[in-house]
Amino acid sequence: MNYYLISGEASGDLHGAHLIKALKKIDSKANFRAWGGDLMEKEGAVIVKHYSELAFMGFWEVITHLPTILKNIKNCKKDILAFNPDVILYIDYPGFNLRIAQWAKEAGFKNHYYISPQVWAWKENRVNKMKQCLDALYVILPFEKNFFEKKHNFHVDFVGHPLLDHIPNFPKEAAFFEKHQLPPEMPIIALLPGSRLQEIKKMLPIFTQIATHFLDYQFVIAGAPGLNVEDYSLIIKDSKLKVIHNATYDLLQHSHAALVTSGTATLETALFGVPQLVCYRSSAFSYWIAKKIVKLNYISLVNLILDRLAVTELIQDELNLSNLCTHLEQLLDPTQQNKLKQDYKELKSLLGNGGASQKTAQLIYGSISSDEN
Repeated sequence: MNYYLISGEASGDLHGAHLIKALKKIDSKANFRAWGGDLMEKEGAVIVKHYSELAFMGFWEVITHLPTILKNIKNCKKDILAFNPDVILYIDYPGFNLRIAQWAKEAGFKNHYYISPQVWAWKENRVNKMKQCLDALYVILPFEKNFFEKKHNFHVDFVGHPLLDHIPNFPKEAAFFEKHQLPPEMPIIALLPGSRLQEIKKMLPIFTQIATHFLDYQFVIAGAPGLNVEDYSLIIKDSKLKVIHNATYDLLQHSHAALVTSGTATLETALFGVPQLVCYRSSAFSYWIAKKIVKLNYISLVNLILDRLAVTELIQDELNLSNLCTHLEQLLDPTQQNKLKQDYKELKSLLGNGGASQKTAQLIYGSISSDEN
């Protein structure tokens, strides 16, 4: 069968790659075309557009790039018609994907959505559109099933979180310090400033400032896929901080603590058992709009899933050097670290039993096969 996947960021590329791998095991004739990244391409998908050209963050940023976004939507529709897939698989990225899904439903295509848009946080009115244009929705967070089924009478399949399939078994690199020329005697504090260049420009300058206040630790930046050394050197300038590309999981495995920009990385950091501070800053306009419409008590997935403040969140004006130093000092205390690791164990128990990619692939293939028969 022909599968067309659409994702718009690094996490979508990761989850899409694992889904492709699972689909290939049950469909020997599978053919994949995708808007994604290097990981999907490695699994055999033909990449139409790399997510690094698609990731616009924040309301103001979306407005200023609207002509590009509209052009991408037009090109995507044209490409789908030419490929004529048996099913379109959407991975998060709701602003773009729901527009395509609505058009695709009218054009007669099957729409399956993997990793739901966070409509429980904002734009809940999107649920009605999703009910109209989606043939299946696969959710990965435990509270999402109740949200859709009990509140909106919309059947969904909870498949568990895909990160459980590879983080617990991720091999630890023995020669990590030697390979990256890091002094092994100094504990690492990982800096994860995000996957989009826009957010990295917002987050990294303040992350680099804190290194001069904790001289017993080495601060190492996790380089995002799709970005190069020059992207970071222009931001950190004269700072001597090391940037390690394409090795975020290796870095987390060897880290004592982490400063993490809100997003999937907060959950990844937790599943590696690394104590973290969750940080977020956007443009003043985007933040003002978000405050008006986002209906959440927390921004990190860790706190949302546990439904309590387990990890400290420093947002917008609270994200300053003084607060970072104070809270990082507290985070490095062994008592605080042990408490947080207990919270992480509870978090993991809520995320399902693993096998999300395999379950989703079986549901997709079974549904499409039955439709053809």
